[in-house]
Formats: sequence, C-alpha cells, structure tokens
Amino acid sequence: MSGGLYSMQSKEFDKTLDLKSVKPYGDTMNDGKVQLSFTLPVPVGDEAIEAAKQLIKKMGLENPQVVFYKELTSGYTFFNCYGSCVHTVDYTSIYVPKVESGVMDMHQTDEYIKENVGRPLIVVGASTGTDAHTVGIDAIMNMKGYAGHYGLERYEMIEAFNLGSQVPNEEFIAKALELKADALLVSQTVTQKDVHVKNLVELVELLEAEGLRDKVILVCGGPRISHELAKELGYDAGFGMNSYADDVASYIAQEYVKRVSNMNL
Repeated sequence: MSGGLYSMQSKEFDKTLDLKSVKPYGDTMNDGKVQLSFTLPVPVGDEAIEAAKQLIKKMGLENPQVVFYKELTSGYTFFNCYGSCVHTVDYTSIYVPKVESGVMDMHQTDEYIKENVGRPLIVVGASTGTDAHTVGIDAIMNMKGYAGHYGLERYEMIEAFNLGSQVPNEEFIAKALELKADALLVSQTVTQKDVHVKNLVELVELLEAEGLRDKVILVCGGPRISHELAKELGYDAGFGMNSYADDVASYIAQEYVKRVSNMNL
C-alpha cells in the first residue's frame, strides 16, 4: 500500500525544465528550495526565531523553516534556514560580459608570443593597497601555480614580477615604469565596505593622471571580481573565481597583439 502511494506521489512531481522560468532546485524540479544563513542582532529565543521567519517571507520565500539557531554572543543570534522561492528568472535572456579571448595552455601561449611578439612580455603583479592576502596573485604568478596550472613565472615568454602584498598604488606604478611593464595584474581579496573597489579605482585614476593608462594592459582579479565590474572600474579585464594563469596569460598575449595590430593600421 505504501509503495503504491509513493508511486502515485512520484508521478505528481514536476519534471519540466523551462529555461524561461527557472527556479532553484532542491529535492525535485521547480520546488524552489533554498538554504540561507544570517545573523540577527536580537537575543536568542522564540521571538528571534519568529523574526527570522518573517524576514524570510519578506525575502519572497514561502514555508520558512529555521532548522538551526545559536547565540553568537549576548544579543546576537545566528540562523540556518530553508524556504521555497516563488520567483523565477528567464535564463534565455541573460547576457554576461566575458573576457573575449581564447584560452591556451602554457606551451601554446609561449609559442603564440614567440610568433606574434618576438620577445617576452613583462607582467607586474601585486595585492595592492592594504590587502595583505597573496593567495590570489601567487596562484596566477608563482612558478608552481595552482591546481595543475603553472604560474606566469614558469612561462618562457613572460617575464613575471610578483611584488607581493600591501603594495601602495604609487609604488606599484613606479615599479611598473621601472620594469617597462606591458601588463599590470592587481589582486584584491579583502572586500569589506567595498575597499577593493576604492583601491582599484584609485589605481586607474593615478595611471590616468600620469598619462599611462593606455600604455599598459590593466587586469584585476579576486573572489568578488567579475569582468563586468572590472570594465566599469576602468580595467581591460577582470578574472574571478575559478580563473587560472592560463586564462590570464592567454588574454594578455592576445590583447597585446591586438593592440599592436591596431596601432599599425
């Protein structure tokens, strides 16, 4: 009997995928199930749970459930919750600006630079401003690279200079001039209060003030960086999560060749 009931219920599950009306997927298609966590500045207790549920409803989620809560410190309560999203998105109408270059591996990039440039490209990178994190810039530049993708220091046709962390924008530019850099790489990990945006904008403004902006390929990257944001801030390209040295090196090489070709027209 129970098996027959389960079979009848299974047939009622919506299995239709409509890319014009996409909802979150939890257990079954179109159930809209989502998980979220947040902290409310209220004391732990029943009132706090009810406040969390009301907030979830105002987010556009139905059937709010608080599955875990804990006092962080006096007057603050942390929640893990579930709910069902009632909204949908038209996936077919989405357009996301992306870096327009093909991705080559290290050997292909080296050959491309040899054939089209004829000398090593000079790339200077750093975590600028007050950002003390080097994991991002190291993953792109250090010889060992990251996740099997060799860093720029290993490339035969790229001369890479990793300046490390907490490099003031003024010093970054001065070093780039000294080394006659073809491209500048800026890594930004700290994002509290949009400090990464302010620092990135400052660098562009300093380069423009010195008349240097159009003389270098300017690239930024980090966990909260997208190509769209980078372009808005005045950069040539932006690389976010799941980006590797291959992506950056390929872009720099192809962008440099494109610029030289345009100058010769």
